Amino acid sequence: MGPLPAGPALSQVATKDEPMIDPRIMTLLDRVARFCDGRQVGDVGAFGFRRSTELGRVLPCLEHLLSKGVLVPGKTRFLDMGCADGRVNLFFSPLVGRSVGIELDDWILDEYSDLKAALETHLSRQGLHLPSNHVHLFLGDSMKEAIHDRIEEETGIAFEAFDLFYTYLTMQEEFASLIAKKARRGSVFAVYGLSNILPRFPGLRLLTPGRALNGVLALYEKE
Repeated sequence: MGPLPAGPALSQVATKDEPMIDPRIMTLLDRVARFCDGRQVGDVGAFGFRRSTELGRVLPCLEHLLSKGVLVPGKTRFLDMGCADGRVNLFFSPLVGRSVGIELDDWILDEYSDLKAALETHLSRQGLHLPSNHVHLFLGDSMKEAIHDRIEEETGIAFEAFDLFYTYLTMQEEFASLIAKKARRGSVFAVYGLSNILPRFPGLRLLTPGRALNGVLALYEKE
């Protein structure tokens, strides 16, 4: 497979019958999802308490995110507020301008380097490559101002400048409150792990009424 396009992943002349994502980038995202889901952290085993996003279930949601302008390839500033081993940041990196994550536990964040190295080796064997320098992960508490000051200092992105926030269900109410208070109007909060029962958060408008995207991803917009 030849090199992936360096520009936006959207088709230049898209119609309703054409995919929003360049097929080569979709192939890359599919391989990333399959690899990371093969190293899934779930309900059983020594780390059964710690669950991770099933990227294969997020993949079908991307067309919706692109069509609604939630994702703008090469421009969206993405923040995972509980990034664990960074798999979600790696997954979104081909579609965003900057992919930033915060993790509270150092021993979980320490897994990122091994995951990234193994993933890159796996992809390179197939002639695929993730964009370089798009992912920035930080150890800290997403609810503390100090970590956001550090992110701004090191990446140039203030909390108010992020376009898309993400969490795996954990601390959704606390994160929603922070986003409602500090995020810019029109930014979006994506919560993984919801389905038919979708909570409402003050200051945020539910964009996926009725049921979460693909039964897993609910979207909220800062009003």
